[in-house]
Amino acid sequence: MNDKMKEMHLEELFRVILSLKTEEEVAAFFEDICTIKEIKAMLQRLQVAELLDRGEQYKQIVAKTGASSATISRVNRCLQYGSDGYRLVLDRMKKNEAEE
Repeated sequence: MNDKMKEMHLEELFRVILSLKTEEEVAAFFEDICTIKEIKAMLQRLQVAELLDRGEQYKQIVAKTGASSATISRVNRCLQYGSDGYRLVLDRMKKNEAEE
């Protein structure tokens, strides 16, 4: 976690999320703590990351997700230079798909 995030005292939020034990608990928590718009934005960013990881072009991603080029660019920067959070999740998603 970078210094800016530490200053925001996010550790407590992260601990709370980690304490959730089932998909139902996670869904209930996020439904309460986030607006539908915020949840949709997070889902859209994850979809953008998946498509970028597959090598899709910006125009295709815009058409498939409705994401702005600014959102796509930001997700791409995170994939290239970020904290590897997207990479971790994408790799786990691929692993889970392969196991199914």
